[in-house]
Amino acid sequence: MDRATFACSTAYFHDRSRASCGTACKPREHVDFIEKVESFNYSDFFRDYLIPNHPCILSSKFTEGWGSRRNWVTRDGKPNFDYLLQTFGEAVVPVANCEVKEYNANPKEQIPFKEYVSYWKEHIARNYSSPRGCLYLKDWHLYRAFPEQDVYTIPIYFSSDWLNEYWDALAVDDYRFVYMGPKGSWTPFHADVFRSYSWSANICGKKKWLLYPPEEEEYLRDRHGNLPFDITAPNLHDSSIYPRCAQSSPPVEVIQEAGEIIFIPSGWHHQVYNLEDTISINHNWVNGCNVAIMWCFLQDELAAVQREISEWRETMDDWHLQCQVIMKSCTGIDYKEFYNFLKVIAENRISALKSVLDDEALAKNSPKAAISTLGMLHSVFDLKRTVEVLTSLSANEDFKKLDLKSLSPPPEALLHHLKAAIDTALL
Repeated sequence: MDRATFACSTAYFHDRSRASCGTACKPREHVDFIEKVESFNYSDFFRDYLIPNHPCILSSKFTEGWGSRRNWVTRDGKPNFDYLLQTFGEAVVPVANCEVKEYNANPKEQIPFKEYVSYWKEHIARNYSSPRGCLYLKDWHLYRAFPEQDVYTIPIYFSSDWLNEYWDALAVDDYRFVYMGPKGSWTPFHADVFRSYSWSANICGKKKWLLYPPEEEEYLRDRHGNLPFDITAPNLHDSSIYPRCAQSSPPVEVIQEAGEIIFIPSGWHHQVYNLEDTISINHNWVNGCNVAIMWCFLQDELAAVQREISEWRETMDDWHLQCQVIMKSCTGIDYKEFYNFLKVIAENRISALKSVLDDEALAKNSPKAAISTLGMLHSVFDLKRTVEVLTSLSANEDFKKLDLKSLSPPPEALLHHLKAAIDTALL
């Protein structure tokens, strides 16, 4: 991060009302296409897309060197089933049935990868029809299962990735996925986990994305407050079911070609179709620009749980704790783990800053100002954003009702440590 970008981010997030829960500026009516790698740097992406929360497409030139684009694809642009079977044939993978709705999602099963490829080949041979339905390999943690494979290199634009940094530290999970599916497979209407960012790169094939900017999805709720499973379903035009749908703007439609990467900002609901046999790599990620949105999402989720079991509030001694348990079972995180999430990121940034200062002290007038490609100022930015959210978390009444003695260090001590680190770095 250069000084101009740091100044821009500081000015933007200085407005606390804007930095708290909002998803930034009014969205553009089109999605920018970035053609040339050499003329698009990290600061461009940070300033023009991360801060204003706008989507964009990166051309296939950004993925030219990936091993998956060399090895997973045949010369005519189709999935290289022979290579994939040889490399991953014995793996067990999650597969969803696109033709079945279960709790507003597609039901999944775990099957051997070689069985899925056999199904996929037969599905193609039968003119994209099968008695098993349309099966879609989704949310495969291939990166975690096969770390030695030369699959892809994370573009620098997406390298400030707090979610995977945290879960890698715990060594229990990650938010890096591979998707593979035949023409006609699709993903129902949704926004990403924790209202995170996502990026998705097509290794081969073509996708159609239908995007709704934040808050636009509110017009699509039915009379019970539920969002639709399929935004192309004819019954959306029935005002007795979807009373506000006529007020909705049409979705932003994007066609993503082979090799291209799409960036989906926080809170953008979307529905996705594979127009051809397609393989893609997807990451969910959070950083300093959208961590406040994640925090607001968690508050909304807890409030929903509290409403759902409000009748037990007076009769259950540990009602507040049970609400946290239920929220974690639904979202994957509760308030105490969110605190630990912020702590791990903050401690990593403080360690980075200390390393930089030590190097500079040893080299005196050395121009080196960072220990990573993102630089010292990015660590300071991350710390400043962590302080904002941690301050809000510490003041939250539901957080204060928890047993905070188990947190180390205590929130007040951590906040003091972070502020001191920021002050020292900016001297």
